[in-house]
Amino acid sequence: MNSNGTYRQYLDFLQEKMMSCQDGATIAPDNINQHLYDFQRQITAWAISKRRAAIFADCGLGKTPMQLAWADAICRQEGGNVLILTPLAVSYQTVREAQKFGICAHRATNSGEVKPGINITNYEKLKHFNPGDFIGVVCDESSILKSFQGVTRKEITKFMRKMPYRLLCTATAAPNDYTELGTSSEALGYMGYVDMLNRFFRNDRNNTSNGRFYGKKTEWRLKGHAEVPFWQWVCYWARALRKPSDLGFSDEGFRLKAKTEEVHEVETNTLPEGRLCIVPATNLQEQREERRRTIPERCEKVAELVNHDKPALVWCHLNDEGRLLKSLIPDAVEVSGSDSDDRKEEKLMSFANQESRVLITKPKIGGWGLNLQHCSHVVMFPSHSFEQYYQAIRRCWRFGQENEVKVDIITTEGEQRVIESLKSKSKSADEMFDRLVELMKDGQDIVRKDNFKKKEEVPSWL
Repeated sequence: MNSNGTYRQYLDFLQEKMMSCQDGATIAPDNINQHLYDFQRQITAWAISKRRAAIFADCGLGKTPMQLAWADAICRQEGGNVLILTPLAVSYQTVREAQKFGICAHRATNSGEVKPGINITNYEKLKHFNPGDFIGVVCDESSILKSFQGVTRKEITKFMRKMPYRLLCTATAAPNDYTELGTSSEALGYMGYVDMLNRFFRNDRNNTSNGRFYGKKTEWRLKGHAEVPFWQWVCYWARALRKPSDLGFSDEGFRLKAKTEEVHEVETNTLPEGRLCIVPATNLQEQREERRRTIPERCEKVAELVNHDKPALVWCHLNDEGRLLKSLIPDAVEVSGSDSDDRKEEKLMSFANQESRVLITKPKIGGWGLNLQHCSHVVMFPSHSFEQYYQAIRRCWRFGQENEVKVDIITTEGEQRVIESLKSKSKSADEMFDRLVELMKDGQDIVRKDNFKKKEEVPSWL
């Protein structure tokens, strides 16, 4: 091939990698759907003006109506179509929310049929759609993007690359994992994940495999002088709130019901092989062995706790746990990984519609997006993932819940360090949100775009 052909191929390659980075139009909050609260209309108007934005709003603060109003305003203003991507079963709830707010939305099918206006589908069905049919895309529960090497993240980022309007919505970014912030920024067309690490962080172990933080084994940490600039940069493209007053609005109607949390340490009948007593597991392998060895005792405790006539939500992690729990709780429905996507949605919706009393599933299957305020009893086995723990509880403990929520955590003597890890990460999450809210309240989030797009220049003396 001649040099001109190679050059054109290279230009085509660069064009494919380029992101759409235009500014959005200003829209007054009063022109946003009037069924929304004042703070929701303000956030939605800001997101439209940014074109590419993220909303980190706590569970029950109305991310679904905000993203619907965002999509509706763009469809009316630009005359194009918007695609809303959701976790399994959440698309049904999103369509119902659209009807409640007087917004026309269509639940798309496997065929990839696109109707004028707002189309809603699951992440699993994205492959059936053509990005050229849309001017905007919404990623509901966008935590899915944080898997830096994940195939799904790459597929979504590629789908959004040329999209002029993009919105990411999630309840919380993982406090011990800055990867999510980097991959979110990259999907929106701002700073890339690796660029974010190089600009704001220091690598203590010369390992670029991820951006996770593990207590004293920190691989990446914020540079001392970069902490404030880093959170200012995040506030430039994201809004975070746990309650309306974080943005200066009234909290009336948005006060959480009480939550009680109890840890049940069950006694086991068998000792680890080669040991005379039980000691806390010191690594993941020992914790997994402990979990498998104590399945019968832990599951029997769960069955005992949910032996009542009210709805209950049970979270497990192993297939053997799910199968045993289903046999011990006769009026329960189990959603497992072997179920087809359609069957999973059917079972999840049966619980959401109060057709089943008890739901048994894994956080990675049903832990995102579902609104289950009718249930006020959560029973779970712990893991090191704070995000799974947080999302699992917040399916029920959220704004709109009318009853006090009871959370029962089933563990063993050998899993003490798992509970300690969750407590530490919970503290980190509070600190992260406090920092974001503090910067927004102080007005430090109003950062000129030029600060992050200043052209590099070679000094004249060179």
